[in-house]
Amino acid sequence: MANSLLALLSRDWAGVPVALVVAGVGGGLLGLGGNRAVALGGPVVAAGVLLLVGAVRHVVLVAREAGTRPAPGVLVEVGGHRMHVLAEGAADGGPTVVWMPGGHAPGEEFRQLHTRMAARTRSVLVDRFGSGWSDVGPFPRTTTAEAAELLAALEAAGERAPFVLVGHSLGGLLVANAARRRPDLVAGLVLLDPTPLEVIAFAPPNRLAAGMRRGLLLTAVRHLFGAQRGRDGRTGQYCAAASIFAELSPVGLAEVGWETVVYDGDLGDLPLVLVIPRDLTGGEAVLAAAGDEVEAERIARFYLRARTRYLAASTASRVVYTPEGTGHDFPAEAPGFVVGVVGDLLSELRTVSP
Repeated sequence: MANSLLALLSRDWAGVPVALVVAGVGGGLLGLGGNRAVALGGPVVAAGVLLLVGAVRHVVLVAREAGTRPAPGVLVEVGGHRMHVLAEGAADGGPTVVWMPGGHAPGEEFRQLHTRMAARTRSVLVDRFGSGWSDVGPFPRTTTAEAAELLAALEAAGERAPFVLVGHSLGGLLVANAARRRPDLVAGLVLLDPTPLEVIAFAPPNRLAAGMRRGLLLTAVRHLFGAQRGRDGRTGQYCAAASIFAELSPVGLAEVGWETVVYDGDLGDLPLVLVIPRDLTGGEAVLAAAGDEVEAERIARFYLRARTRYLAASTASRVVYTPEGTGHDFPAEAPGFVVGVVGDLLSELRTVSP
């Protein structure tokens, strides 16, 4: 039921029939006659008309944006839907770098990192279904499905392995899943403070993920009826993010854990670089929820140690700490540092396999 609703909301035209239904209900009430029916029917008709105006506005804005912002890369078919792949630079015989931002952000989120890397080697940005220039795609959105779709999109775009997969936060979990599925295609992993699922399953109560999901759904509805703020966007991007964020709860994780968690040893001896902050800079709100100093210390210890769990996934893993003063969003705070870390791994891989 929830996925059917998300699929409906993800269609940018869906607001039009909904508004017509509301207006029709109001018209039906007016047709019944009687003071109460008329008193109720008038406002319902007015609401339907307002919703219709907003829904049409949204459709026009989406069409206008599509016309003024054509896809910079290629659209390839994956499972009957189109995915956007932007590839630039020359591999020169070395691994191709594939970037995956955190959350459910489009590849464009890492455009600066991509541009810097493309000056050195082949670099690729992929828009997951529901983001960027890609189609909305099927529901539900899951990490395991998106890992398979990522690999399929690279193949459909003609990109040749081996790949160095670089993922941040939830994108780190995704590329680790892709590497687990097809280690033969992956030369190395760079995980930028990837989401450790222990944090979802065992962390102290945190309403952030649930609040984010509700916020995404409300934003989708606002957009559907033309009440968005700032630059327009497709409703599908918010619905897709809301769908995959369903995994980010103890109940949601329990349903997908075996397919989603990358367990100890799952990656064999694949070169893995884990890039994490030394402290909880930027995460002060989590500590502020603690009842006392002892609890705050326990929370800090839990999060800091959970960050290192991916090291056990491979026997060839190592940790690199981010610059002092940076937090979870360090790819935006220190892009040169991130490109340097990826470049160092590329140099090592090329030395081993000329």
